[in-house]
Amino acid sequence: MRMADLKAVVAVQNIRYDKQGETLYIMDQTLLPGQEREIALTTAEQMVEAIRALRVRGAPAIGICAAYCMYVLARSIQAETAEDFLIQLEQYGQTLNSARPTAVNLSWAVGQMLKTVRENRGMERTALLEALYQKAVDIHRDDIEKCTRISEFGLELVKDGDGILTHCNAGPLATSRYGTALGPILLGTERGMTFHVFSDETRPLLQGARLTSYELQRAGVDVTLICDNMASIVMKNGWVNAVFIGCDRVAANGDACNKIGTSGVAILAKYYGIPFYVLGPTSTIDMSIARGEDITIEQRPAEEVTEMWYKRRMAPEGVKVYNPAFDFADNELIAGIVTEYGIARPPYNESLKEIFKKKAEAEAAKKK
Repeated sequence: MRMADLKAVVAVQNIRYDKQGETLYIMDQTLLPGQEREIALTTAEQMVEAIRALRVRGAPAIGICAAYCMYVLARSIQAETAEDFLIQLEQYGQTLNSARPTAVNLSWAVGQMLKTVRENRGMERTALLEALYQKAVDIHRDDIEKCTRISEFGLELVKDGDGILTHCNAGPLATSRYGTALGPILLGTERGMTFHVFSDETRPLLQGARLTSYELQRAGVDVTLICDNMASIVMKNGWVNAVFIGCDRVAANGDACNKIGTSGVAILAKYYGIPFYVLGPTSTIDMSIARGEDITIEQRPAEEVTEMWYKRRMAPEGVKVYNPAFDFADNELIAGIVTEYGIARPPYNESLKEIFKKKAEAEAAKKK
């Protein structure tokens, strides 16, 4: 492995704001791994399409993108009063939130940007826009710091030479810097450790095949791509010591919502006695949601199952298709939830509250 290749992976600019040109760019992840191309997002329609079509994806990355989107949209508003400005920006926020209702980071970032406007209503327009830009930058930088801390905590759960299975993609492309589920792997590799990673292809959109295997291979990590229905055999063979997954939303009881297929992987891991870990920032933990059943699950187009990736249609015309984007791992299947403030263990109703207590104490200390 060349260290330059690893650095290129952990420093990837999946979201970039050109302040001089006042333009937001994202790497179009639907084109990977075959092509690396940036696209500009200048209108609400383009932003919603990019989020919905998974051109930008991964809960933290969606949040970062949404913050910059809100800034771009704020710049386009020509309102006579502060109240009208806020109303129009709130409408834009609702539009963005509709793109992917399951991703809590999206609504969280939109909320943070709106909060910035409400807290600075007396500012003149130029100063208010600068405050919004700085908030977006802060959200971006904060995610880099969070991913680094999550990676450190996650690295404590594995040892040199371990086999790790992951589902979907929660690396730098889906977040920033090291990522969440891939963070300990990339950080450990940076420190000279070796891992054997099994990447589920993650049907139907193949994020594991297209993105996880792409990131890990570029970083020099020993990665083996498997079909989703092969997870059981690699576990049974004794090749997997831990499962690392990211998350799009975690309920107060510890139920963890992630890409479809996550529940099955968690059940298999429990059966074979393999610890199943969820890695994500506290912004993905929604304490207002009591349990996984209360999380709204996005339904995706049938064509993703019947036609996408095939040269010709692979299912009969008119067949019914059920295509939920996510499912959730029940809390009793999860060995630990790794956050930037430490690792929560069962019972999660108590340990997640302790995580947020640590977060509040850390934030209070910063203000002193």
